[in-house]
Amino acid sequence: QVTLVESGGGVVQAGGSLRLSCKASGRTFAMGWFRRPPGKKTEFVAAFRLTDGTTYYADTLKSRFVISGDSARNTIYLQMNNLKLEDTAVYLCTGSRYCVDDYCRESSSFESWGQGTQVSVSS
Repeated sequence: QVTLVESGGGVVQAGGSLRLSCKASGRTFAMGWFRRPPGKKTEFVAAFRLTDGTTYYADTLKSRFVISGDSARNTIYLQMNNLKLEDTAVYLCTGSRYCVDDYCRESSSFESWGQGTQVSVSS
């Protein structure tokens, strides 16, 4: 497992943008973002395979969110655009020793989890 540290959360007005960052303490195969809206289950947002740059998105978010990564720095980023009230959540960075295809969208594929960073979208 690796230790993950998120940053970049905050309060933003609807329609605005935020960029989250997450740095891992060591090399990992893939990293991703999940989120936990208030009172709801944790859901997949996006993932990035550091080995080859393959990206995975939740279908409902891929038009507004962009995930990227820097394998040399063991760091990923999540650019969130046109934020909506329903994007309010704790965003959790995750790390996986290995995942492929749709398994990179499953929480069970990620054995390392960060503490999370709060994103609040206001009207």
